[in-house]
Amino acid sequence: MSPLRSRESSLRLARETRERFAAAIEALLAPVAVAVRQQLDEASAQVATARAMQEHRDDFLAFREREPAWLSNVRAAWHRLAVQEAGTGRMSSAPAGLRLIDDEVVENNILSSRLALAILDQVSFELNDLRLRIQELEGRADLDTGDVLRPESLARVLVEQWLAAGLTRPQWNRVQEALRQQLLGGVLAAYEAANAYLIGQGVMPQIDLKRFVRRTGATASNASPLAASGSPVGTWTLPGRASGVPRSAGGMAGRVGMPGAFAPAAIGLGAGHVPPGLDDGGDTDGLAAQGAPFALARQRAQGVLLNLRRFVAGQLGGEPSGGRFGDGAQAPQDGTARAAGTDAFMAAIADAGAAYSRQAAQSSQGTLALQQDAADLRRRTSELKRKAPTTADKATVEIVALMFQAILAEERIPFSARVWFARLQMPVLRVAIAEPAFFGTLQHPARMLIDRMGSCVMGFDAAAISGSALEGEIRRVVQVIEQYPETGQRVFKLVYEEFVAFLSKYLTRTDATQRLMSVAQQVEQKETMAIQYTIELRKMLDDMPVPEEIRQFLFKVWAEVLALAALRHGVQDERTLALKRAASELVWAASAKPHREDRLRVIQGLPRLLQRLREGMTLLGVVGAPQESHMKLIGDTLTHAFMSKTEVIAPARIEAMAARLANIEDFVGEGGADDLRLDSASIELLLGVDAASLEVVPDTGVRVGDEMRAWASELQVGTWFMLDHNGQVNQVQFVWRSEHRQLHLFASAHGRSFLIQAGRLASYLQAGLLVPAEEEVLTVRATREALAKLDANPERLLD
Repeated sequence: MSPLRSRESSLRLARETRERFAAAIEALLAPVAVAVRQQLDEASAQVATARAMQEHRDDFLAFREREPAWLSNVRAAWHRLAVQEAGTGRMSSAPAGLRLIDDEVVENNILSSRLALAILDQVSFELNDLRLRIQELEGRADLDTGDVLRPESLARVLVEQWLAAGLTRPQWNRVQEALRQQLLGGVLAAYEAANAYLIGQGVMPQIDLKRFVRRTGATASNASPLAASGSPVGTWTLPGRASGVPRSAGGMAGRVGMPGAFAPAAIGLGAGHVPPGLDDGGDTDGLAAQGAPFALARQRAQGVLLNLRRFVAGQLGGEPSGGRFGDGAQAPQDGTARAAGTDAFMAAIADAGAAYSRQAAQSSQGTLALQQDAADLRRRTSELKRKAPTTADKATVEIVALMFQAILAEERIPFSARVWFARLQMPVLRVAIAEPAFFGTLQHPARMLIDRMGSCVMGFDAAAISGSALEGEIRRVVQVIEQYPETGQRVFKLVYEEFVAFLSKYLTRTDATQRLMSVAQQVEQKETMAIQYTIELRKMLDDMPVPEEIRQFLFKVWAEVLALAALRHGVQDERTLALKRAASELVWAASAKPHREDRLRVIQGLPRLLQRLREGMTLLGVVGAPQESHMKLIGDTLTHAFMSKTEVIAPARIEAMAARLANIEDFVGEGGADDLRLDSASIELLLGVDAASLEVVPDTGVRVGDEMRAWASELQVGTWFMLDHNGQVNQVQFVWRSEHRQLHLFASAHGRSFLIQAGRLASYLQAGLLVPAEEEVLTVRATREALAKLDANPERLLD
């Protein structure tokens, strides 16, 4: 707290900041609702299957009816939260005691946490600045968990009131992207406005990170808060954390509970090097303990960018950087001189890039050629720094150059690919100068493209890459970017999407993999349909007087028969329809038959019914003794039905069941794949051959947290991992996931593949048996290495 400001005025200023922020967020709600409505309207107008079109139409009508209630509820809940914050300055975050958390609450938290992470990606730097300023005003360690300024507070209100208005989670999932796109820009502006307001009131115009970091152990005076992992003695700690506790990544054997790339020091910060306020609530250990490694990793990677911005902003000495390095200020607009200087500088970058590309195209491959290319890039970088119109531009040139030096020094990238990575330096420099977001978010398309290409090629040896379709695609991507330098991040976004689409085909290009994918997809579809059919059969038979033996046969055997028949022949094929009719006929035959004509009808139709039951079980692979056991049980049950005096099932109900079974696909819901039963026998049944080169790794029933399942669903196709399965460690590449995201295929270089079910994948991630081969993505590692060089030699930034 400033010594010139009383505590009362400080608290009043913090309260006014929250009120302004809450009002800015409230102004976003109506446009968000409009965006959601437009998304649903467009989806309802698209041509698709009859079922999908009806679903989209139902979504649109449901939202149109409940939109006013949702908006009203959100405004009311947001206002209550804002008033409570404004009135007390904080909300209690103490737990009310140990209690079981309802499944509904868990599912709601998953939805809101996804939105909160998306907001955090966009606003992390502004949020951290605002957090520190509020801490300064209120004299407290951190914002409370329910603070209106936290992204999760807004996300929670939106999700909870969505469900309270009568809308569903699947509907939220279908509109969340449109909602997110409409929301993020406005939320970022609200945080920026809050910071600008406090700066205008004289609250920490310049944030000095050193004030919030304590040094223990050795003398702190000679140490830098930007020290990388392995720096001199001593440990950096945060207020409120036990001092002197080092953080370390550990090896493969020590990653249980902190898997692979998500070890604390692995995402580019080094031991104990965590900026205050970077993590949620100031406790990254708590995040790890709660099983949120993906969020923790993302925040730690963002910490590298945050440290870079802090460092450069300090070196610039308050000079505006166009928002690139966290000052939020734009360069003075003093006539045409500035614009002319920028245009000339951009033209110089374009000329340097074109000249380098021409020279690189004539160079040979190999270590010497790459060294010569790197030297040429360094020479052109020096020339560009001399031409840079501002010190911020000089700093940007140097940082991008250092990043690409690190990328080109990465020996795991084959030479033939490194040549094309080098040609991206000048296009990336143009983007970094024109768009502040390049240094502000990990989700910038230029970063995402380099990271995705890097994660893919670093698992291959040079011989596998040279002359391959993958190298050709990387070459095409770079050439497209070079052709459209003036389009900024748009061209990077376009080619990134094209590269991802290419990967999905390239990694599954072999006939063996294609066949395996097809079979795995069929297994998932069959099991999903079997579960859905079982649920629907249970509904149909819920209040019917059907013998328990017949119920269990229909649920455990016949539902799978129907699913496999639908998959093999089609849902409306006559063979499938005949098997569906057999289910209703069996139910009627097994019910009481007090009338002679009913018994006669059963006797006449019984041979055909029994033959159809045998055909269905044979289709499923149930033959021999197991089939005979089922047939005997059914025969005994039917015999007993002839003499039974129990309640009779009305013919009208049997007819209704038969009609519903004939079109059962129109009634079954989505989902059910979580209980998918996967084994080698299922694969071999559909493959028709022994799946010797495939290791099937099914779920074991071990309960895994939702956070781990969410992490598993975030894995990117093309990424390399180290898989420790049955005591053998294999380097594998993630090449495919199924439509319902329940099956994941990993391929090793020596031809063996692993088909892993979602729950088992999550448990392997949690146990550290599956860890990313690279401990951090390429641009984060390059940024960290650039930062380490600048920390050791800060003069080079502007010289």
